[in-house]
Amino acid sequence: MTFKDHFSTQAADYAKYRPHYPPALFSYLASIAPARKIAWDCGTGSGQAALGLAPHFELVIATDPSEKQIRNAVPHEKIKYVVTPAEGTDMAPQSVDLIMVAQALHWFDHEKFYAEVRRVAQPRGIIAVSMYNLLYSEPEITAVVNEFYFDVVGPYWPPERKHIESEYRTIPFPFAEIKPPSFSLEKHWNLGELLGYLNTWSATQRFIAQHGANPLEKIADRLASVWGDPESKKRIAWPLHLRVGKLY
Repeated sequence: MTFKDHFSTQAADYAKYRPHYPPALFSYLASIAPARKIAWDCGTGSGQAALGLAPHFELVIATDPSEKQIRNAVPHEKIKYVVTPAEGTDMAPQSVDLIMVAQALHWFDHEKFYAEVRRVAQPRGIIAVSMYNLLYSEPEITAVVNEFYFDVVGPYWPPERKHIESEYRTIPFPFAEIKPPSFSLEKHWNLGELLGYLNTWSATQRFIAQHGANPLEKIADRLASVWGDPESKKRIAWPLHLRVGKLY
């Protein structure tokens, strides 16, 4: 099966600049799982969610179809990284207690993925899918980033981005839903780190591929002017949207 690979080109930067999930998220998911033997982090990318799950489960199987992403993942004794698509794995039937998909569900063939979820999940297993969209910071910084998102690279987002913008409400989720607590991702970054994150956007990379120039040049000076000292750390936050379901 082929897959839409929008991230292998910048896999090392993706591992370096993508925000990490709050530990409370993984504590919550572990608390509602029927057991803590095996968790499947599907679409792991460079392993951010897998690392969060590792303290709570005996084994985390972290899968991604991109070999370059897996190559940039952080090794951990309780994580088994596997290059494989979400829609077909070699995991044993009814072996997984928790399935997590962090910022990746919009890339999957949903019907085939959900069939695989039902195959590998144990009875009463839990599936949790999460996503985050636009960041928030000081108002002047947020305004420049939003302009970059909508006006500069807006036409270069893949069609699947609409699912992020709708907070995954446009994707079928055929499970008994559980209302989760609220969570957010936070970082304290300098200007260079924020620019590094914006450079990992798939739309940024598609712009570069088409035009041979980096679209960040269009906002870099203005962002620097509202930032002040480029080494000063600013709080950056992303509200996390989470859908949780139980299998029967």
